[in-house]
Amino acid sequence: MRSTDRILTTHVGSLPRSEAVTEGVFAREHGTPIDEAAFHQTLTDAVQDTVRRQVENGVDLVSDGEQSKISYATYIKDRITGFDGDSPRRTPKDLEVFPNYGAWASRSGGVPEYKRPKCVGPIEVKSMDPLNEDLDFFTQALQASPAVGGFMNAASPGVIALFQPNEYYASDDEYLEALAEAMRVEYEGIVNAGFQLQLDSPDLGLGRHMMFKDTEDAEYMARIERHVEVLNHATRNIAPEQMRMHICWGNYEGPHVCDVGLEVILPTVLKARPAALLFETANPRHGHEWQVIRDHASLIGEEKILVPGVIDSTSNFVEHPELVAERIERFANIVGRERVIAGTDCGFSTFAGFGSVQTDVVWAKLKTLAEGAELASQRLWGRS
Repeated sequence: MRSTDRILTTHVGSLPRSEAVTEGVFAREHGTPIDEAAFHQTLTDAVQDTVRRQVENGVDLVSDGEQSKISYATYIKDRITGFDGDSPRRTPKDLEVFPNYGAWASRSGGVPEYKRPKCVGPIEVKSMDPLNEDLDFFTQALQASPAVGGFMNAASPGVIALFQPNEYYASDDEYLEALAEAMRVEYEGIVNAGFQLQLDSPDLGLGRHMMFKDTEDAEYMARIERHVEVLNHATRNIAPEQMRMHICWGNYEGPHVCDVGLEVILPTVLKARPAALLFETANPRHGHEWQVIRDHASLIGEEKILVPGVIDSTSNFVEHPELVAERIERFANIVGRERVIAGTDCGFSTFAGFGSVQTDVVWAKLKTLAEGAELASQRLWGRS
């Protein structure tokens, strides 16, 4: 993940799905019979196209776009046992502060609709067939469109607990430990297939104004400390340099006035084993937090690589390459140019069929990401 001659580019993972892919994943979700052979080909083609377009637009470290998943956290019900039914949606605290905005967003289609199953039984590995299928799709796509590297997303134990409440285990700790042991198989499977593992951990940021919105600060900090401990245990057999971790405060346009500051959670986040940290810095609520990295640089070990979001994932503005370069250079001047990768704030299609950024604009944003990284590289390495 380190580069000695230029700034590499990547993104958080999810990318727009076609109508055919979206219809297929929702049919599977609802138990509607479909032609599985035909849908297999649809997914094969979709991943091939997604990887090709990433490479064409200058993305170095690419993903499969999470094409087969209905969402980045609830997909696990098809891979591990113990989940069933649905659970009420937790409203982010900022939408409670601004209820008129929340109602408007819901009416305008700004809130995704999908089942959030509960844990109602023992958690064990159910089937790795969906993972193996994803790995095959991705491998084939990279053979057709070679990239600098490939990563695959997987939900962290903490984010699974965030969205899928426990109604079976005697304590939250038991629940997290069971999730960690079951998900360990997926984590190791991704790395053993030759890809980088990206652990999606919004619970460390988003969790403050959702899962833990009614708790005291001390309890919240104690819980996310535990989330990191469990994550580290689940990845104990994987080298840190084979992993990256994404944190965020919720991939939705909204007030975000209840977001916990990066300065509060950074010391805990840095205890996680993954070498690379992906975090938001492009949106207006967190754009100033490069200063947090500057002021806490002594906490960031030499082994850590920063992947700041220099492209917003909720706005259809296409950032200017000069702005992208400026954002990149801020971090490179703090930790060194070899330890910065240019990324995005979050995914562009976190839920199938839902995304606030129009598909063509997504690709334009990734192209300007690459252009900005090239400008930054020219200046940081003294090239004309």
